[in-house]
Amino acid sequence: MSGVLKTVGHLCKIITLATLSLVVIAGCAPSRNSSQGNVIFLHPDGTSPSHWGAARMLNYGPDGRLNWDKMSHMGVYLGHMKNQLTATSNGGAVTHATGIKVNADSFGLDENFKPVVAASGKTQTIIEEAIASGKGTAIINSGMIHEPGTAAFIAKVPTRRNFAEITKQVVESNIDVILGGGEMWYLPKGTAGKHSTAEQSQRADNVNLIEVAKKKGYTVVYTREELLKLPTNTKKILGVFAADDTYNDASEEELKQKNLPLYVPTAPTVGEMLDVTLKILSEKNKNFIVVLEEEGTDNFSNFNNAKGALEAMKRADDAVGIAMKYVEKNPNTLLVTAADSDAGGLELVGVTERDFPLDKPIPEKSENGAPWDGKEGKLTPPFVSAPNQEGKRFPFAIGWSTGGDNAGAIVSKAHGLNADKLPSTVDNTDIYRLMYRTLFGKEISPYTKTKK
Repeated sequence: MSGVLKTVGHLCKIITLATLSLVVIAGCAPSRNSSQGNVIFLHPDGTSPSHWGAARMLNYGPDGRLNWDKMSHMGVYLGHMKNQLTATSNGGAVTHATGIKVNADSFGLDENFKPVVAASGKTQTIIEEAIASGKGTAIINSGMIHEPGTAAFIAKVPTRRNFAEITKQVVESNIDVILGGGEMWYLPKGTAGKHSTAEQSQRADNVNLIEVAKKKGYTVVYTREELLKLPTNTKKILGVFAADDTYNDASEEELKQKNLPLYVPTAPTVGEMLDVTLKILSEKNKNFIVVLEEEGTDNFSNFNNAKGALEAMKRADDAVGIAMKYVEKNPNTLLVTAADSDAGGLELVGVTERDFPLDKPIPEKSENGAPWDGKEGKLTPPFVSAPNQEGKRFPFAIGWSTGGDNAGAIVSKAHGLNADKLPSTVDNTDIYRLMYRTLFGKEISPYTKTKK
């Protein structure tokens, strides 16, 4: 009897060990992480809820909704820097790119002029790490390509004013798609381009970065028409759509005096750039990250140009809509938006037609001296909203509190894959963490510890 019991005991041990072995083997087996996928980061620079609200009234009316409104998750954004409360464009972008708070003057370097060590523990931004790991990558900007909102994901320099070096690092980065303005910083002094005159071109090192890009395998395009004609199997794209920015950032009065449009007519919108980029990156059949900045929202607001700011807002929202449609068809994609500051302190002033007759100029200032803009600038008739659900339209003006950037109310929104991971209160370092989790499938501890 005892022999039988021993035999049974041995069998039980064998079965137990076999079961444990299967569990261990199953645990070691590679599994597809369903929370890993593509990232689209849209940075409508300088935009607060007031900017979005004004764009909503003008384009869709008080009962209408922006594409941005339809995004599924939202958090209040905290954008302070390491050494000041209001974020700079370059410092804020470095934080988005690395998940680390930096000083306001940083462009990828710390106080000792060494590369910022990202929250991942590497001296690489999220895009640099994506390039190194073979993922698809793109930066898109309505401004010059050295604008920090996108360039800080690629370049590291002692000062943001080093436009020539930033542009060079972008071209040499091996990123798949580069779309923006700034031809003058691609070309040597004395060299005329498609947009730049010989007098405008700025490079002092005698390097023609357009030719460098071509040798690196980039297809170069200069207009909306050329961009939209590209086949989706194009390997690498460099889009150079203006000598300077693709917009003319100045006051309404100055633009009228110089007979300049808000945006360069031959340049694509950021939405059009995004649409082409998504089609091309999708052809590569690998996860990707796109960082897009509509810079006109910030620059027009800094010039207190309400007409320009609202046009830029519409372009930013159109890009959100294009990204959302992509997410619908490709649910393994995260769309996240954030700004790093509140440009101009924009506020909508909405009153009755008795106070703002549609055919008469609005007052130049409010009672406390804040400047007001009508639809064509100072002392012009008011903007008129799109109709509400009852068909009624309303006059409004845009008021400004500053000509610079403020640490005002900022909202971050997310849609698609991992959107539910966006905190209700979003530290600026959390943008990187959400993108990193989605692109690489890895959690990174929060930078900021909440005080009780």
